[in-house]
Amino acid sequence: MKVQVLHIEECPSWEEAGARARQVLDGAGLADVAVEFVVIRTPNEAASTAFAGSPTIVVDGEDLFPSDGQTTSLACRGYFTEHGLAGTPTRTQIGRALQNYM
Repeated sequence: MKVQVLHIEECPSWEEAGARARQVLDGAGLADVAVEFVVIRTPNEAASTAFAGSPTIVVDGEDLFPSDGQTTSLACRGYFTEHGLAGTPTRTQIGRALQNYM
């Protein structure tokens, strides 16, 4: 399993998204799975990935939270959580989504 956090440098949520993914993986006994951070710097880089705004958590090349599609806009992404709109999904949401890959 390959886990990546695609993000822009200006995004305030990419580190938290990666930390939550790491916690979920560790809790599932997958401490050996790395969480790789990938900075998206240009619209061309965004177009060549599953980038859907920053941060986008990608597993094996697929957006963990599929939306209306990828974007070439270098912008932040919002996630609907039980607490309202947030800059990153909750650990519970990440855990549920990762179950499809375990």
